[in-house]
Amino acid sequence: MALKIAIIGAGPAGCMLARLLTNSPDNHNISVTIFEGEASLNFRSQGGSLDLHDKTGQAALKKAGLFDEFLKHARYDGEALKLCDKNLLCYVKQSGGNTSRQKLTTGRPEIDRPKLRELLFNSLPKGTVEWSKKLTHIDRDTLTLHFADGTSQSSFDLIVGADGAWSKVRPLLTPDKPFYSGIAGHTANIPNALERYPDLHSLINRGSVFAFSDGKSLAGQQQGDGSLNISTWSVHAPDWQSTYDVHDGAQVKAAARRAYATWDPRLLALIEAAEDSSFIPRDLYMLPVGNCFSHVKGLTLIGDAAHLMTPFAGEGVNLAFEDSMRLSEAIIRASSSSPSPTTEKNHLDEQILTFERDMFTRAKATQEMTYKMLSLMFLTENAPRSSIERYIITAVEGELGPMLTVLVTPLVYVWFFVFKLIY
Repeated sequence: MALKIAIIGAGPAGCMLARLLTNSPDNHNISVTIFEGEASLNFRSQGGSLDLHDKTGQAALKKAGLFDEFLKHARYDGEALKLCDKNLLCYVKQSGGNTSRQKLTTGRPEIDRPKLRELLFNSLPKGTVEWSKKLTHIDRDTLTLHFADGTSQSSFDLIVGADGAWSKVRPLLTPDKPFYSGIAGHTANIPNALERYPDLHSLINRGSVFAFSDGKSLAGQQQGDGSLNISTWSVHAPDWQSTYDVHDGAQVKAAARRAYATWDPRLLALIEAAEDSSFIPRDLYMLPVGNCFSHVKGLTLIGDAAHLMTPFAGEGVNLAFEDSMRLSEAIIRASSSSPSPTTEKNHLDEQILTFERDMFTRAKATQEMTYKMLSLMFLTENAPRSSIERYIITAVEGELGPMLTVLVTPLVYVWFFVFKLIY
């Protein structure tokens, strides 16, 4: 008897899980359906670029058989990075590499969010995603899915909530809700930057510029289509969107001129060059650091539905892909080692419980890192000058491990001590 899996949400986590389950050579007749509230997939609404890490995001792509396809769209020169203050004093400056396969497979190549989502969706068997299935609620006793179109579906062995920040599955597992992080701002876009704004294109240098000062940030990021993605983030009161028309590009730019009046004109020019119609206001929400949820047979969560964070560590999709990879392994183990439907379901429940415990541990470490990086740049006086050492150490300690971090820490402090004497 086949295990019947329902995935709520056709975002990166949900599509990756479906791909891993349907493409696995060890798939023992596992049935997978994704239910998505959108009418179709909008590849142009996701914004930004992602750098996928070798042990998480890239590992999942390799396991899913999608790494070669990923390399066709990945950019190694997207690793070019400037981390600076409002005066464009660069505390970290990193050049992008070439696009050779060796470089792409050993670094952290970037890919645009829409292209990644398109790649994942196109890898799924036809009919895997059921569109216009907006989930309204789940009957906890029968695990029946109820949709806004009046239909319902049931008889699932496992329902996976991959439905993001405002998950409809999460309330069945925990009372925790996303709360406002205190940081908000806008994202925007500069199309065809090389031809229209060559100076700004040169400033970004096919990579990213992240500027922090005064409890604010301003960032520019190269996109694969030649545009620049712009973001402004700042400490804001919860009602900030009522202070002016935050959807009107002219008013947004006027507010930015006031907020960033003391910033280098080259940074402010990124906002001025953005298309008026492209500004999207965003409040950044998060779940409590270290949040867990109760184990309920037949239900689980992955990605933002499980551990929503702000974007300031760049770990969200990487962690979500690792969730998908490990959950797929748990499901396949249950399916392949159970001699009867009854033992199969019990074994599945045991595997899911083990998966959840592991996810809580992984997520907590990433949540702590993310919030610390937010605090060091937005909530610390005189950042980045006063916090750059702690910021760098926080960014790398997860990858280095505790022993190497102890060795590297004094070197980081000495480096920036000398840097500050000079600059």
